Amino acid sequence: MLSRLVLTDFRNHADLVLSPAAGFVVLTGENGAGKTNVLEAVSLLAPGRGLRRAALSAMARQGGKGGFGVAATLDGEVEIATGALASAPERRVVRVQGATASANALADWLSVLWLTPAMDRLFVEPASERRRFLDRLVLALAPAHGMHATRYDAAMRERNRLLASDGPVDPDWLGALEARMVEHGVALDAARVAAVAALDQRLAEAPDSVFARAALALEGEAVEPGAFAHALAMGRRRDAAAGRTLVGPHRADLSVTHVAKGQAAALCSTGEQKALLLGIVLAHADLVTERRGVPPLLLLDEVAAHLDPARRAALFERLAGRGQVWMTGTEPALFTDVPGAATRIGF
Repeated sequence: MLSRLVLTDFRNHADLVLSPAAGFVVLTGENGAGKTNVLEAVSLLAPGRGLRRAALSAMARQGGKGGFGVAATLDGEVEIATGALASAPERRVVRVQGATASANALADWLSVLWLTPAMDRLFVEPASERRRFLDRLVLALAPAHGMHATRYDAAMRERNRLLASDGPVDPDWLGALEARMVEHGVALDAARVAAVAALDQRLAEAPDSVFARAALALEGEAVEPGAFAHALAMGRRRDAAAGRTLVGPHRADLSVTHVAKGQAAALCSTGEQKALLLGIVLAHADLVTERRGVPPLLLLDEVAAHLDPARRAALFERLAGRGQVWMTGTEPALFTDVPGAATRIGF
């Protein structure tokens, strides 16, 4: 859990210091008060670009000196921080216990998952959005997943650049890039397959609740080392013409089905899709707690706003005792049923 959070020149917060306790952290206030900005700051304490996927320069407070900082204390002991300097506004800086670290190293210290209103359409968005969601789930179970994803993407981008160049291409360099794609692509695929299988089993074994039960599957060709290397080598001319790599784990998709209705999630109502997504995140949080021995940090933006009272109460009951849960809403009345002591912060 975060025992202390400090924001400096982040979004609309010039200097914000919070000292949340364990359990529920409820942020309330009018739209535009900066509640989601706080969740975004917390999301940056994990690998990736945060819950808005914004440019670093856009996070710096307007009218500030340029740059920003997000610092946190974990369990009153470990200090982690991230941000950007005014002199290099698009270069991310990460520190753990005062020492410079990579963004991927944050996964060793903290697992962060989030749900935002923008994710309500996840099942009807392009496959890339579901891959990104899946990789966030995988990262919480396998911290090295972020490193494999970063190195795979870097090798693929360089291969695409070489294939698109007008001059002659060094076959040895191209082969080395493809070998790197195979190495990290196989690891990416294996981690996804394992995570989807474990999560699907957890969902199948979960007791019935007011939240729709989902069944999960990973779509796309299995990434086998020899076959993938051969496909890359044989597909160079085709990929050059297409301007992108047409085979590999970057083409995978997460398939989600509403079990009771036997229907693809994309065909379900908006309310059913939200319930499916909530069920997946809650089951995943349980799985992370079981596997890593520490519950993930949950960031739920406006999650209670569109739930009826029965589903709100069921959600709060399900979340109780599952680590630190940050929630936002415009009305404090939405959170009157939150069990136990909660840190309540008004903006």
